[in-house]
Amino acid sequence: MSALYPIAPAITPIGRFAPSPTGPLHFGSLVAALGSWLDARARGGRWLLRIEDVDTPRIVPGADRAIIADLARLGLEWDGEIIWQSRRGDRYRAVLDRLRDAGQVYPCACSRKEIADSTTVRARDGALRYPGTCRGGLPPGRDARAWRVRTTPGYICFDDALQGRVCEDIESEVGDFVLLRADGVWAYQLAVVVDDAEQGVNEIVRGADLLDSTPRQLFLQRLLGYPQPDYLHLPVAGNQAGEKLSKQTLAQAVAAQPAPLALSDAFAFLGHPLPADLHGAPIRSQLDWGLAHWSRGQLPRTAMAPAPAWSAVQRA
Repeated sequence: MSALYPIAPAITPIGRFAPSPTGPLHFGSLVAALGSWLDARARGGRWLLRIEDVDTPRIVPGADRAIIADLARLGLEWDGEIIWQSRRGDRYRAVLDRLRDAGQVYPCACSRKEIADSTTVRARDGALRYPGTCRGGLPPGRDARAWRVRTTPGYICFDDALQGRVCEDIESEVGDFVLLRADGVWAYQLAVVVDDAEQGVNEIVRGADLLDSTPRQLFLQRLLGYPQPDYLHLPVAGNQAGEKLSKQTLAQAVAAQPAPLALSDAFAFLGHPLPADLHGAPIRSQLDWGLAHWSRGQLPRTAMAPAPAWSAVQRA
């Protein structure tokens, strides 16, 4: 299997930022970008940019280019070429075929309604646990809608550098999860695992909203013989209602805020408040200070923290 980039020695940190272009870059995404950039760059590592546009029905046209422009405006430079997941379907298909040949995936005919009618068990992320209806074969007269991976019982654990030890029994808590959806869209879990492995990513710094997805990704990594990256899940930015900032919760675009002020707020959110004379200072000055002072030990040990007032539309 060829890599998109030559795989560097393990001692060289290779991080990445992988936004989904479902809207403009907002403060929560800026926090993830800045945190992952600083964590890699402060130790002389590489930082890659990948556009996770595999979920095509949710993509906003032009959002990818706007995100790329925002990152450049904020001084968060990346190494190598930008990767778009939507252009990598052949790679995901090859990996699915490999799993199918090994008997580790199977076709599923179940609709969402049928699953909802068959179970009330929910995983930590709120998704319904798949009850295994098609595990032994498709029901008579039914066609495949999706492809699922066969999970196995037992806990999958990892030690997150910020959030601590996380364990999940995927078979009992999640069930066999989808790798190729009924609408022909590749599932995030498969795409992210393949991309991280082929790009040589060995340190993943991202938001804590993805913490519960990580055991599924570790399960796939082990099935495929991929190395396991190290993980650090940063606090997600929340609005006044305690909701994660997102397009759905009316997060404001970072572009609406002067770049130096937005960056200063992101530093403060990450537990690295700038000296008074650098707050709102030119981008390069702030980033240079951040590279010199970055410390994982200063990061807030929480899954969510309040975002600055400007970052969300205030609702009555």
